[in-house]
Amino acid sequence: MYLRLFLEEQGHEVVGLGPCAPAELLVAGCLRHAPDAVVLSSVNGHGYRDGLAAVRRLRAEPALAALPVVLGGKLGVAGLRQEADVARLTEAGCDAVLGEDLDALREFLAARARREVPA
Repeated sequence: MYLRLFLEEQGHEVVGLGPCAPAELLVAGCLRHAPDAVVLSSVNGHGYRDGLAAVRRLRAEPALAALPVVLGGKLGVAGLRQEADVARLTEAGCDAVLGEDLDALREFLAARARREVPA
């Protein structure tokens, strides 16, 4: 809920799919709503496992292959950022792995918005 409020305060429209949404539901939601970006967050320590499955499924869908995907929150149950996990998520197509850094998320989304504004 906190992430939703944070994003809305930044001026973003948020479509939440609920906790632990399966990758297929995420793909269906993205095809239906055509978002500017996907922000995945895990508070339960399953961010790596769930995020990897989600980004792989999104990248397999041609209409969503270029959709920016950001993963935040806890990647593992230990709560520590594992660089090998970050590398695998990036290789799978995750555009950014930010942990719990909301300033980094704000900057990432602002940079995406600047790129989309015609000169």
